[in-house]
Order: sequence, then C-alpha cells, then structure tokens
Amino acid sequence: MSEENETKAERAKEYNASQIQVLEGLEAVRKRPGMYIGTTSSQGLHHLVWEIVDNGIDEALAGFCDEINVIVEKDNSVTVTDNGRGIPVDIQQKTGKPALETVFTILHAGGKFGGGGYKVSGGLHGVGASVVNALSTELDVHVIRGGKEYYMDFTRGHVKTPMKVIGDRPEGQHGTIVHFKPDPDIFRETTEYDIKVLTTRIRELSFLNKGLRITIEDRRPETPTHEEFHYEGGIRHYVEYLNQNKDVLFDEPVYVEGQEKGITVEVSLQYTDDFHSNLLTFTNNIHTYEGGTHETGFKTALTRVINDYARKNGQIKANEDALSGDDVREGMTAVVSIKHPDPQFEGQTKTKLGNSDARTVTDHLFSETFGRFMMENPDVARKIVDKGLLASKARIAAKRAREVTRKKSGLDISNLPGKLADNTSKDPAISELFIVEGDSAGGSAKQGRSRLTQAILPIRGKILNVEKASIDKILANEEIRSLFTALGTGFGNDFDVSKANYHKLIIMTDADVDGAHIRTLLLTLFYRFMRPMIESGYVYIAQPPLYQVRQGKYVRYIDSDEELDEVLSSLQPSPKPAIQRYKGLGEMDAEQLWETTMDPEKRRLLRVNLDDAIEADQVFSMLMGDKVMPRRNFIEENATFVENLDL
Repeated sequence: MSEENETKAERAKEYNASQIQVLEGLEAVRKRPGMYIGTTSSQGLHHLVWEIVDNGIDEALAGFCDEINVIVEKDNSVTVTDNGRGIPVDIQQKTGKPALETVFTILHAGGKFGGGGYKVSGGLHGVGASVVNALSTELDVHVIRGGKEYYMDFTRGHVKTPMKVIGDRPEGQHGTIVHFKPDPDIFRETTEYDIKVLTTRIRELSFLNKGLRITIEDRRPETPTHEEFHYEGGIRHYVEYLNQNKDVLFDEPVYVEGQEKGITVEVSLQYTDDFHSNLLTFTNNIHTYEGGTHETGFKTALTRVINDYARKNGQIKANEDALSGDDVREGMTAVVSIKHPDPQFEGQTKTKLGNSDARTVTDHLFSETFGRFMMENPDVARKIVDKGLLASKARIAAKRAREVTRKKSGLDISNLPGKLADNTSKDPAISELFIVEGDSAGGSAKQGRSRLTQAILPIRGKILNVEKASIDKILANEEIRSLFTALGTGFGNDFDVSKANYHKLIIMTDADVDGAHIRTLLLTLFYRFMRPMIESGYVYIAQPPLYQVRQGKYVRYIDSDEELDEVLSSLQPSPKPAIQRYKGLGEMDAEQLWETTMDPEKRRLLRVNLDDAIEADQVFSMLMGDKVMPRRNFIEENATFVENLDL
C-alpha cells in the first residue's frame, strides 16, 4: 500500500461517532449563518429585516393586518411593528413552552407548516424569527393580544427574560413589536443598514399587497427620513410607477385579478413607445427573478390573445405569420403576482417557480379577462397589435444581421470597422476586452497592452443610443455589431454569456463630459442587450488618472484635485514639480497608458453591479429616453454632487 493510501485508511478509521457534532438549539445558525440567510455581507444583514417584516406580511395575507412600521434606530438596531393578531402566547404542546418563546428559539417553528395558521405564506422556511434572534446580540418582543401586553427578551438566541405580562391593553388592540440588534461577530463586513435598500423593498411590498400601509423611518442623525407607502390599486400603481419616465400608449394599465384552485392571480400591464419589455413576476411576494411556470402561463396567454384578436380584426391576414412572443412584448411593462398555498421553487437561486398548476391557472385567468378587455377597448387593442406588427417587421429586418453576430470565428476580423486587435490566449477566464474611446488612445492601448490577455477594440465617437432605437437599427450599427461579434455571445434571445470570449469587458473612456456620455451609451447597451454580462460581474470601468506629477525621479499619478493638493503640499519646494493634466487618453503614450490604466498590478477598475434592476431600468429610461423634464429634474437635483466637470 502506498503512503498516500495508508494515510487515507488511517483517516477513515478515525472518522467515528466522536467526530459527529450535535449543535443544540440555535447554535447551528450561528455556526453556519450563510445556510440560513445566504450571506453575512450587507445582503444578509438586510435579510434579517425581511424575515421579521414577512411575518407581518403573512398576517396581512391572512386578512388580519393592514399596517406595518419599520424603524432603523439611532444605534442601527431595527424595530418592526405590525397590527396583526399577535404571536400566540399560550403553551405549545410539543415543547411545553409558550408559543412566543418557541417561535424565537426553535428552528422551523411557526404557523406556516399546515397547522391552519396561514393559507399562503411569503416565508419559505418558517425559520425567520429564530434565525434573526440567533444572529442578534439582543432581541426583545412585545405581543399585544387578549387585553394584555406580553414581553420577553433574548441574548444571541438565548432567553434572557422569560415571557411575562407587563400591562393591560384595550380588548380590541393586537399586534407584535420586534426589536433586534445585529451581531457584529456575525456581520463583520457591516452592521449599518442602507435606508435606500430597505425603502425600495418596502415600496415593492406595498405595491404587491394592495391596501397595506407600510412606513419606514430612519432615526439616525445622518440620514433622517420618514416615508409611508399605501397603494389601494396595488400592482396597477406598480406599473404606473415603473412607467413614470416613459410615454404610454394608453392611460390606465390593464388589471386582471382572479382565483382558481386556491391560487390567486394578479396581472397588470401597460404598453409604452419603448423598444424594451419590463416583466416582473412574484410568488407570495417573493421576486421570481428566474421566472417560472406563472411567467410561462402569462406569456403564452398574451401571445395567443393578441394574435387571435389581430386575425379576427384583419390586422393579420390568414396567410401571414403570427406575431412572436418577443413581438407582442415589445414596449410592455407588466407585473404578474400570484399567491400560491404551496409554492415549489427551483433554479440556481431558488427564485424560479416550478408548480405546473400555476401555469394553467395564470394562463386561463389572464387570457379570459385580457381577451374581454381587447374586445371592449378596440382603440387600445389596435395600438397594441400595431406595436407588435412594427416589432415583427424590425425583427425580420434584423434576422440576417443577428446571424452575422453569433460567432466570432465566422467573420474576417481584419475587416471589422472597430479594428479589433485580439489577444493571443483563447482562455476567456484570463482574456480582457478594452473598449477604447478614439483611434489615438486605441493605438496607444494596442502598443502598450499585454498581447496574451488583452484585446483592444477602439470605437469612434458616440455609439447609437439603443434606448431610442429598434432592433434592426441597432444591428445595422457597425460599432455595435463589431462589439457583439468580438464577444461571441450572440444577441437578444440568442445571447449566451457562457460563450463570452472575454470575462473582463473594460470601458476605457476619457475623464471628461464626452467620455462620460460615451460610457453611459455603452452601459445602456450592456444593460438592455447584454445584461447577463453585468450580472456575471464581467463589466468594468477603467479609472485613468487626471494628473501626472513629476519632480526629478519622483513620478506620481493623481485622480482628483484634492489628492493633487495633498501631494504638492508634501513635496520639497525645489525643483518645481511638473504637472501634466490629462484631458484625454490620447495624451498618454503607450507606456503611460499601461502604467496607469491597463497594468493588472497597478490599475484600478470599477466593477459594474446591478443591485436594483428596477431602479436601473428607470434611470436608463430617464437619462437616455425622449422625456426631457425627468432628465432635467434629475440633473438639477444631482448637479451638486459633481466634483470635476470639464466643459
């Protein structure tokens, strides 16, 4: 037996019962918090709030709660109040302890497991309260029900004060107040809540639960805010909110609501003069980013109803092809929200609905009501069909151009108008594509690059604004077509991020207004037609310096006026330092561009993240769309935050 095999055999013998660790109570949560909240970064920190808020939402879904209040206290602790029934306080038979204590100290204890507490629940696992308790340095809870106010508190999941009655309350009052402070030993990255993240989700929850009033208050002195969200129209108002910076084809969003087989379906949609679709789907208030059966049911019904109407009314002749799903969704903003008693989630992030009955029920309920809407509103129906017909013509015109962009190997690269200088490595993991503004900077980048890993694609001037262009015009643009050809990913529905020839796509533009505009045009293109590249973390922005300071053999590159002042004040008076201001990348030679912006050992890249897709959609529509006033208001509100402006 080899030495390696002997070692394995010895280790196998040592693996016995003594090595099996049994974690009591909530110790498992503190030992492996990521298993319960996904991550201990900022995202996991905010997840604690949603676990408690979801309990109030479940009370609202059951018809017992119409108000939830969220407060970020001065010390970054959080208080969540709801006016639901109040957590039960009687003795839970199995544990022999008050139900309130059981809920906060035992995993998978709650009213969401078929005991009749809730028909529909937003929480997936029923572990919310106990996990929040385990991951907090302190947690206290007040319950008001049955004319009494009950109280108990905890330290890192352990009971500190057993449940007790602390006063009388009027018989009609009821609800729960939970206050907790996240444990810095768990959340080492940060324990500071982002009010913007909290507000965005709370607004969304208010849209998804019509009639529910949710307030959020920030009591920290540096960010004091108080907002209230209450939408009687529910997801109809959500669609209006999503379209606030767009020109709509008809005033009132279509709204469909129905129930079948215990499944409640709500759909609202509205068309704009945009070229992009925006479809959001939810199950029990959980955003199903990956779609699923309810999304499939909606899409199938939408395509069928619009085609049926178009044929009956002569807009599509008998011998003409039907409109595709992409055609009928162009310019559409829609929200699909279902409430399912037993949702089954799948997919990589567990945000894809798998229940087959959700597809049939969504299809049936939506098609029936939307078909009636089309018949009763012929003017609106004609606009919807005409929008689809225009999309169909553009799709057909773009078909040949789309085929050309599918494979990098299918083209003669030397004839590309973008003058791609490819790298020699064929390993995408180490390959980088620099999109460089201007031929001059492109020439320096080609000379100074690492040929093994770095490819250079110069672009001339400002590319097409894809926010205002149809797909055929986009694919007719040589700069855009050469970019997709170089990437090798395909385009639109054919886009496949796994085929990307480069895992770093780096935008390198001048540090002036024109450079910022080109960068925004490129980011609009990536967001609208290459979003998987952003979601995969493949898109970066280069950070070229503003200044070079040279004094004798001392050379330093500077990023801001403030840093320049600091450096100059630290230097000896003589000899007088030479200061070079870089107004453009073209002013750097190949060596300087490599040193400052391209050398992996020294450069600084900003990764483009997509934290809030809804907000990103609205910002791109506002900045790059046709409406002037929203853009003007945005510029006026944010102009004070601009530090360096070259005009």
